[in-house]
Amino acid sequence: MNPVLTWYGHSCFKLDLGEGGSVIFDPYAPGSVPGAELPEGLTADAVLCSHEHGDHNAAGRVRLSGKTPAFTVKTIDTFHDPEGGKLRGRNRIALAEYGGFRAAHLGDLGCALTAEQKAALSGLDLLLIPVGGHFTIGPKEAKALLDDLRPRIAVPMHYRRGKMGYPVISELGDFTGLLDGWTEVGAAKLELTPEQAGVFVMSV
Repeated sequence: MNPVLTWYGHSCFKLDLGEGGSVIFDPYAPGSVPGAELPEGLTADAVLCSHEHGDHNAAGRVRLSGKTPAFTVKTIDTFHDPEGGKLRGRNRIALAEYGGFRAAHLGDLGCALTAEQKAALSGLDLLLIPVGGHFTIGPKEAKALLDDLRPRIAVPMHYRRGKMGYPVISELGDFTGLLDGWTEVGAAKLELTPEQAGVFVMSV
């Protein structure tokens, strides 16, 4: 089967890699994200949290299946701010790989990546990237990083749209307005087929 991505709002996604297993990235605590709430009964083979803030580290909201996933996970240590973590601490990028499929969740990346870190993120099939600014890189930095990494599929996260998102972060349109083109999925699920490419905006 093709990988399937499900968005639960903010920076929380489930990536189902079929026989490779499933992982939920950055589940958030109740009431921690304006306009968003996780559904009850989330299950996965693994849960990964980029840092310890409540809107990213509610691992207890996910029931683990007990199965050992077949995908591999590497982490890349970064910072939650442009001042080496002095403002908000550290952040971990998660890179999951299975059967040649490479996916990265950038968490609350708030700093520029080094050349070595960019090299480790080359050849991505899927990039989950924050675009809202204030707490993370903003629209312009996210666009520049996309231009550098050139993932096959990119999905923006951690932005404001409608009733969802913190008032201090940028609206989605501030990011998509910088793009030559993008696709509105209109759903919370996206099957990642081999022929897909570009920026895809999901809905919850």
